[in-house]
Amino acid sequence: MQPVYKRILLKLSGEGLMGDKPFGVDIKVVSLLAEQIKNVYDMGVQICLVVGGGNIFRGAKEAAKGLNRSVADQIGMMATVMNALFLQDELKRQGVDAVIMSGLNMYQVCEPYLYRNAIKHLEEKRVIIFAGGTGNPYFTTDTGASLRASEMGCDVILKSTQVNGVYDDDPRVNPKAKRYDEISFDEVLSKKLKVMDLTAITMAKENNIPVVVFAQNSETSLSDVVCAKGKFTIIKNRG
Repeated sequence: MQPVYKRILLKLSGEGLMGDKPFGVDIKVVSLLAEQIKNVYDMGVQICLVVGGGNIFRGAKEAAKGLNRSVADQIGMMATVMNALFLQDELKRQGVDAVIMSGLNMYQVCEPYLYRNAIKHLEEKRVIIFAGGTGNPYFTTDTGASLRASEMGCDVILKSTQVNGVYDDDPRVNPKAKRYDEISFDEVLSKKLKVMDLTAITMAKENNIPVVVFAQNSETSLSDVVCAKGKFTIIKNRG
């Protein structure tokens, strides 16, 4: 199989690391994800990762309960660093050189994010796991993914989800929901489809970075989508 992208940003949800657990991280799931990332890495694709922290803590949800939003988001950003450490350790165990760069300064566990250092890591064939969000409250990990993909000059953002693309309604609730093979950023915005938050979608649109939404539901899901195979939805500019 031949990859159609040279440099990707893979956005993983924190919930995707839980497996069947109600909370936390399932090491078996992390191991399978690392295997898939290694397969794509072995194809010669440069890989950036952004992982959420919702399996540990969701800042916006806790803020709605009364916790200060800035504090809640800082806790959430630290949760993403925890997930990144799991991924880095498993990637290294499988022989993939991976480095964590964080928007929050946490010198004892990972590097601070610096643009030039990040580019150098990619050129030296390291996988970069971007953690700690943007380092600022009020921004989601989806927005952080669009930001880092723009800075790194990625060819695409691959968004791993529970469903195999973008629908006009939740297909897990509505069996008649319509699935899109391709849709424009403008349509996503006008139809208010819940793919990524408004800031993330707008940033990807303005920087002309397509977003591919796919389901992480098999051992070849990631390599398939990198090679433009299988079921997925591509969101891009038209005209």
